[in-house]
Amino acid sequence: QVQLVESGGGLVQPGGSLRLSCAASGSILTVYVMGWYRQAPGKQREPVAGIFAGGTTNYTDSVKGRFTISGDTAKKTVYLQMNSLKPEDTAVYYCNAVLRTAVFRPISTYWGQGTQVTVSS
Repeated sequence: QVQLVESGGGLVQPGGSLRLSCAASGSILTVYVMGWYRQAPGKQREPVAGIFAGGTTNYTDSVKGRFTISGDTAKKTVYLQMNSLKPEDTAVYYCNAVLRTAVFRPISTYWGQGTQVTVSS
């Protein structure tokens, strides 16, 4: 059983900062990618940032220069430092991991339960 547990959401004023954390646990052989998605009310879930085994990162255009993803897929942890937050960043943020639990098992995607980020004055 694989679990992803997030923490760090909350309410912040525009221009403020928050840091999200996520740790994966359970029977995990290899993690290939960890990342963050978000879903605003009435909108589809969208990718925010990802970090690959080896350290390569990528970001959606709307957060480049403001958000920084870090972590270590070998340690099964990922963080998202969010600076200069805007009201349009308000959403439920979900941790995501693409991993394999055993040699003869397929690569699968797992999700955390989500953490609310609200940017409002």
